[in-house]
Parts: sequence; C-alpha cells; structure tokens
Amino acid sequence: MKIEDRIARHIKEIPPSGIRRFFDIVSTMNDANAISLSVGEPDFATPWNISESAIFAIEKNYTHYTGNAGLPELRQWICRYYQERYGLKYQIDEALVTVGASEGIDLALRALLEPGEEVLIPSPSYVSYAPGVKLAGGVPVEMPTYMENACKVTPEDIRRAVTPRTKAIILPYPNNPTGAILTEEELRDIADVIAKTEMVVISDEIYSELTYGRRHVSIASMEGMQERTVVINGFSKAFAMTGWRLGYLLGPLPLIKQMLKIHQYTMLCASTMSQYAGIEALKSGIETGFAQVQKMVREYDHRRHTLLKGLQEIGLPCFTPEGAFYAFPQIKQLGMSSEDFCRRLLEEKKVAVVPGNAFGESGEGYVRISYASSMNNIRKALERMDAFVKGK
Repeated sequence: MKIEDRIARHIKEIPPSGIRRFFDIVSTMNDANAISLSVGEPDFATPWNISESAIFAIEKNYTHYTGNAGLPELRQWICRYYQERYGLKYQIDEALVTVGASEGIDLALRALLEPGEEVLIPSPSYVSYAPGVKLAGGVPVEMPTYMENACKVTPEDIRRAVTPRTKAIILPYPNNPTGAILTEEELRDIADVIAKTEMVVISDEIYSELTYGRRHVSIASMEGMQERTVVINGFSKAFAMTGWRLGYLLGPLPLIKQMLKIHQYTMLCASTMSQYAGIEALKSGIETGFAQVQKMVREYDHRRHTLLKGLQEIGLPCFTPEGAFYAFPQIKQLGMSSEDFCRRLLEEKKVAVVPGNAFGESGEGYVRISYASSMNNIRKALERMDAFVKGK
C-alpha cells in the first residue's frame, strides 16, 4: 500500500503556507547575517505583568481544564473590552474563548457552511481564509482589491461577487498583508449592501489595536450588523502573545452555541494558564488606557515611517498602511514574479519577505514586508534591498 494514495485529495490540493516557507528557509540557513521580515510576529516580549499572571496560575495549581467556553472572568473582560473600546454590548454567553484567532476562523466557517456554499474574501488577504473555506466544504470567492484604492474592498466589489450560493463574507481589517483599514463611512456603505442579502459577516479584527492615526471601527457596530456578525479577535498581535495561543469569538448566541459544540469535540478548551494571562492583559489594559499596547504601537509607527521612506528611495511604490505591521510594495515593474523576487532576494542578499501571491492571485506583483522587527534589521534589510534592485 502506498500511504500517499490514502490521503484525502482535497487535503493534498491545499498548498502549504507561503508565509512560513520563506521563514523556514531562513531558520535553516544557519546564517547570522540573514534577516527575516516574513512572519507577522511582534518582536516585543509579552509584558511581564501578563506573564507573571500565568506563573501565578501555575503556582496556584490552576492547571486543569476550564469550561469549554473559557473562564467566565475572561469572557466578562472580553465583553467589557468590546463595550469600552468599540461600543458593542455582548453578554458573557455570546463570547467563546478559542485556541488563537485561527481556531475562531475555523469554527465560524465550519459552523456556517454547507457543501458548495460560497464565502467572499477580499484579496489579497491572510493565507488561511481560502484553505479554511475549502476544509469546511465551501467555495472561496476572491474579490480582488488594488493599490490604487489602498487595497480596500468596496460595496461594488461585493455586489458583483454575490450569488445565490453566497453564505458569508470575511472582512479582514486592519488587513494582513496590506495594512489597509476601513473607515466608519466605508463600513457603513458596505453594511448597507450586506443588509440587502442573507450573508453572515466574519469580521477578523486581530489587528484592531494596531492602527496609526485612526481608531478601529467594527462592522458589528453598524446598524443591523451585530446580529449577523461573528467577531474574531485575540491576544497575539496587540499584547505580543503569539505563542500563548489565545483568541476569542463574539457573536449571536445561536451561532456561538454551534461553534461551541465543534470546539468541545476538537479543542475542549484553551490553555488555562493562557486564559489567566488574558484576564490580566485586558484588565490592566483597560485600567491603564492600554499604555503598554500604545507604547508598542508608537514603535511600530516609527518603523513604518522608516520602511516606507526606504521603499520610496529604492523605487518600490507602496501605499501607506494604516493598520497592522506590514507594507505591501509593488515589484512588478522589475520584471520579476513575486516568487522570483523573494527567492533571489533571499539567496543573494539574505533578506526574507513573502511573495504577494501567497495572499491571493491579486497579490502577484507585490511582496509583504513585516516591520515587526528591530529598527536595525529594517535598516539593514533596506540597504540590501536597494543593492538588490540596483543590481549591485
């Protein structure tokens, strides 16, 4: 028997993550000069008071299962956070703690989709959306966005993409990989279109705290949207807690109940120690006006300006990202594909970035650069990219 022949075809057809591929190459190069600007992971340490709360939980032997939905105290803080930060009122039973925001995406899709139903996805977008739709038996429908429009999905894009098979739309703003955001006015116009359909909204707001000059607005706060929106968020990006694997869902109770069933049978519960850390993250954040988060955001903003200035000097056009910690410059004018650019940049100059086509077909001709790295790394990477583009 050949074990390869026994593997499900739809699994074999899903490509591996384009983000991890270049990061993994760097990690195996054993070259101290290599610089990775490929993975979207804060380079800051988790604030000590958050880590200390997890240590305290271990010392107190809070190391057993929690209820499937998560610690009640954590869910209460999640609801309070969304009310104070984004003006949305949720009851504790409308909150579900997950193993990272990624599990939240999976739960939402599996709870919603029947085989063959469609999910609208702005493109370029996070690499997990389309595979997640396929794994849930659905059909991903990409809605291309363009640099000329700051990579924002528009009401017209949605109208063109909707069919009788459309079940949901993913709104991933602030956006990975482009750094685009949607303003309150833009969200209201999109909500008006969605209100005329039977679509459910999956709003991935994992970068909601990482915005520059604007406050994040959730589409769930638009009139008539909360009862049809699943909000996905977590602690990884804002609190530098990627390895803690802690996220959450907020949504209508009938849908939360169904997602909870899937969560019960697959994950059981999120890490108990991580949940106690999450309580401290939100509690101290609310009490201090998210001072620790804002300190990180100010540093990201400084890096953002440095990177954009450097890309402009190199001659790589890039619209100004207003959220997350990514820039998405255009490289098509160099006569190389995104894959070729990234491969050669890594081989010749030891700098890893991610090809834009990893995030959807409309990402071809672009690359994603993460500025969640030290200023020293960013400056060195820019020098090497300049030399690469100029053939030095």
